[in-house]
Amino acid sequence: MSDAFVICSNLSFSWPDDTPVFQGLSFTVGAGRTGLVAPNGAGKSTLLKLIAGEYRPTGGTVSATGVVGYLPQSLPLVGDLTVADVLGIAQVIKALDAIESGDASEEQFTTVGNDWDIEERTRAQLDRLGLGDVALTRRLHTLSGGQVVSLGLAAQLLKRPDVLLLDEPTNNLDLDARRTLYGVLEDWNGCLLLVSHDRALLDRMDRIAELDRGEIRSYGGNFTAYEEAVRAAREVAEKNVRNAEQDLKREKREMQQARERAERRAGNAARNLKSAGLPRIFAGTMKRDAQESAGRANETHTARVGDARAKLDEASRALRDEQKIALELPATNVPAGRTVFLGSGMQVRYGERALFAGDGADLVIRGPERIALTGPNGAGKSTLLRLIDGEVEPERGGTRRADGRVAYLSQRLDLLDLDRTVSENLAAFAPAMPEAQRMNLLARFLFRGSRVHLPVAVLSGGERLRATLACVLYAEPAPQLLLLDEPTNNLDLVSVGQLESALNAYEGAFVVVSHDQRFLAEIKVDRWLRLDGGRLLETGAPDGG
Repeated sequence: MSDAFVICSNLSFSWPDDTPVFQGLSFTVGAGRTGLVAPNGAGKSTLLKLIAGEYRPTGGTVSATGVVGYLPQSLPLVGDLTVADVLGIAQVIKALDAIESGDASEEQFTTVGNDWDIEERTRAQLDRLGLGDVALTRRLHTLSGGQVVSLGLAAQLLKRPDVLLLDEPTNNLDLDARRTLYGVLEDWNGCLLLVSHDRALLDRMDRIAELDRGEIRSYGGNFTAYEEAVRAAREVAEKNVRNAEQDLKREKREMQQARERAERRAGNAARNLKSAGLPRIFAGTMKRDAQESAGRANETHTARVGDARAKLDEASRALRDEQKIALELPATNVPAGRTVFLGSGMQVRYGERALFAGDGADLVIRGPERIALTGPNGAGKSTLLRLIDGEVEPERGGTRRADGRVAYLSQRLDLLDLDRTVSENLAAFAPAMPEAQRMNLLARFLFRGSRVHLPVAVLSGGERLRATLACVLYAEPAPQLLLLDEPTNNLDLVSVGQLESALNAYEGAFVVVSHDQRFLAEIKVDRWLRLDGGRLLETGAPDGG
């Protein structure tokens, strides 16, 4: 298992409409833990599907040693399946039960094969992933999203794979489930290749593979080491660009000065020849010689300018496009003592089940507080956000909101009109904003040129996030309370950084549901709430584990 590896040689893949994803991609992944990073749309998930054999390459080859386990980002599971069905052990358990009941037919023994200990191994694997209390007969629709992800991973681990491919395995996992996953993967001794935006998970990798502009570069060490290497390379690239720009300016200046000197010499020579009264043929010869000399000098300087321009182009290609957004949002400012939300004795029910324990939940949000709302999956965090927003009314208790806008960003980023362009959506949120100001603002959100006229429906996840942020943060009136529900799910690392920049410029209050501890640290959360067992409690910042 320690020699497990993946080999891609001159790999190419295109969609049915001939849109290319990869062209001539070659790399090897050896034993150990490798994190694959790249912007949304670069082809990370597609690459995993090619390695897993779900897609066929249009050119080149891809191979993996031994048994391959693959956990996709979206699990194609039906709610009526049992846990045993999902784990792929239902028929083996059925055969074992039949043998215990006296059926000694060859068919039953063939079904069992070497899996006589399948129940013990399964229970041990479920225990490792925090699913020890989940019965094998339980139906999938009764599990939370995080439990389904953990169950999918358990199914892959039961295969005893040599190569394990994971696509965003921490999506929908709460903090405890993430820590459990981290521990399982730290014990992994085969070949692991995972796609993730979870920086705490990426910091547990042995190496980082970066998919960039159709090539894969490998960096030894974890994600923090990768960031430092990228930062150092960017500084070198920026210095090279500055030097190349200066060289190009100098060569252009010297070429212009050489031309001016040649023109002055030619003018002086013509006047001198005329005053000297030399024969016309001799004068013509001298003029041609001067012109040829000037032409050779011009060619030399032109070539040097061309070389300098080529070096600048090469230096510029090595410079990464940071795609950062820089904002100032004074209109979102909330005075420190102002109460923006007050909830007292709030209670809602799901059938016979009360969401909050005892006399209900109390919550006060004052001034520009930055609140993180944590808790296990299924505790009711999203419902609490909808109570604060007013989308859900409490069955008991009361809520009061200050004058001013509350903006709710769900995981689906569904605030914008999909059929309208980015510019048209912003105009709907900020109708008094002049068009020129609107275009300038969208450029700061990295929508330039024709991108502002694209329908929102065709935008990538990161682009839709930026468009939504532009519309929400510059809406009229400006929001004084932001509610964000798992905002980093399905975002690439560049988009997460852009979200962090926007929230750090925001001067109002926000409540964010997230299990991403690095993200919460970057946006400077100053108040922590935990919803667990129906109780909403003030806590300190949890250990990121």
